Amino acid sequence: MVTAGLIFAGVAAALHVYIFVLESLKWTAPRTRATFGTSQEEALATKELAFNQGFYNLFLAIVTAIGIVAIAIDEVPVGAALVFAGAGSMLAAALVLLVSSPDKARAAVTQGTTPLIAVALLALGLAL
Repeated sequence: MVTAGLIFAGVAAALHVYIFVLESLKWTAPRTRATFGTSQEEALATKELAFNQGFYNLFLAIVTAIGIVAIAIDEVPVGAALVFAGAGSMLAAALVLLVSSPDKARAAVTQGTTPLIAVALLALGLAL
């Protein structure tokens, strides 16, 4: 179960790297604006905010990835703490998005499903 949890954590980290690319590197691109439902004017006005937010997503992915590696090299307590911190924060951010912007429920579910599964499987795997 630990391995399955780490796979889901890796998928969650990869998704958050992709979100980083969209928010920090391609925020004003037409496809990104269509994905986030923003106009060109909105994208230009929020470019700095999105740039910063994208880095939050990247840092969560990095913390999670380091945790996965730590568990793989048998540093389980440290690795588990990092995976729980990274994936748990991804899940918490998805819940905040869902509560604060119910119209973005699809994005929240997309953002939060894999970290939820990762946290649950890792917790079960470590408890057994």
